[in-house]
Amino acid sequence: MTESDNPILTGPVLRTFLYYALSSMIGLVALTTLSLVDGVFVGNFVGGEALAAITILVPCFTVLYAIALMFAIGGSVAAGAHIGGDDAEAASDVFSQTILGTVIMASTFALSSYAFDDVLYRLLGAPPELVPTVGEYFDVIRWALIVQLTTMVLYYFVRADGHPVLATTALLVGALGNIALDALFIVYFDMGLAGAAYAVVLSQIAQAAVLGRYFASPERTLYFRLVQRDWSRLHQAMFNGVSEFINEISVGIIFLLLNHLLIARLGVDGVASFTAVNYYIYVSLMLSYGFADALHPLASQNYGARNRQRIRQILRTALACSVGLGVVLSAVLLGFRTSLTGWFFTTEEATVAADAAELVLVIWPVLLVNSTNIILSCYLTAIHQPKPSALVASLRGLVLPAALLLLLYVVYAARAGSSWSFLIALPLAEWATFVVAAPLVYRHRPAALAL
Repeated sequence: MTESDNPILTGPVLRTFLYYALSSMIGLVALTTLSLVDGVFVGNFVGGEALAAITILVPCFTVLYAIALMFAIGGSVAAGAHIGGDDAEAASDVFSQTILGTVIMASTFALSSYAFDDVLYRLLGAPPELVPTVGEYFDVIRWALIVQLTTMVLYYFVRADGHPVLATTALLVGALGNIALDALFIVYFDMGLAGAAYAVVLSQIAQAAVLGRYFASPERTLYFRLVQRDWSRLHQAMFNGVSEFINEISVGIIFLLLNHLLIARLGVDGVASFTAVNYYIYVSLMLSYGFADALHPLASQNYGARNRQRIRQILRTALACSVGLGVVLSAVLLGFRTSLTGWFFTTEEATVAADAAELVLVIWPVLLVNSTNIILSCYLTAIHQPKPSALVASLRGLVLPAALLLLLYVVYAARAGSSWSFLIALPLAEWATFVVAAPLVYRHRPAALAL
């Protein structure tokens, strides 16, 4: 593909951005819907303790997602820069090494966790009464992760190589298939959490099959080579994707901390209530990543093509979209908080549902700024500034929320009637991060880039 044929480099900015963003958001909305529906199925047909069991496993999952996203985003951004610089050979090397690295990582985890699952459950802080429920889900899902993580990495490269519709189609097939299989396995066959896990396995296989059509495309730039002698390109891609690793690994650490604090203060019901509200934080993150998924290939390829003006237009478009998203989601969650959180609980769990609705009043300011922080961090990654991007990710995902959670937990511990108040740490951490991130992005604004 020549530069004149590449819409990322020459097409109208708004139309090209929306083409990539909307195609990504359709797929990510499907994933978000899947997550919500999955939670509704589990909460209503298996129980609140099952929701808590899945949340207990979140720190483990996020470590794996962190490594996979570091591979995926660091690799796809590096490949995008090579494509923009008309070096298909280097782009294919990055692609091949990233896919191989992901398969090796996921397979190693599945085998090691099978041998040491009791140790893992203790590290995760799973209460003894929840261990059988956690094990029911994890015994299946550990193997599904091999396909799921590899498919996730492939998705990013397929998008970066100009096939966003195919990538979105694969996400839709996986998400809609998972919902249908949830209904079949959880409701019809009454298989409990194991049914939810089997639904993930089969839906991910279907998603991988759709993405596999990319390898038959005559318009693809990237080619997979099994034999690799020089792995230096993977190391470079991992370094550039370190902020995404920090973002995800921080989620796992913060969830581990939250699980301990919530269980100590509010018991398993507290974890279940937070899980319901967290589904809507997840909604905001998924929609934000739709904009980020557009920003990555557009900014990185134009960075490779040394086009400052176009990078500036792309960044402004992404920021405008992220601010609008935050305002809309905050208004919806505040306006319908009781009904939105009530979906996840049976009538016998009305007290837990009421607690979740109360928690919304503490958490909602997160939604106003988390999308913008994601865009700022992703922009820094796309223009190959891994250190400032990693700083933003560290502050947003780990340093500030952990410090503030522990501080406010102690402050509010002795106060009656303030069960959820310490969780104001989460929105405070996001806003404090924005105060740091905005000047960093201004320092590395398109006009100041050394191309």
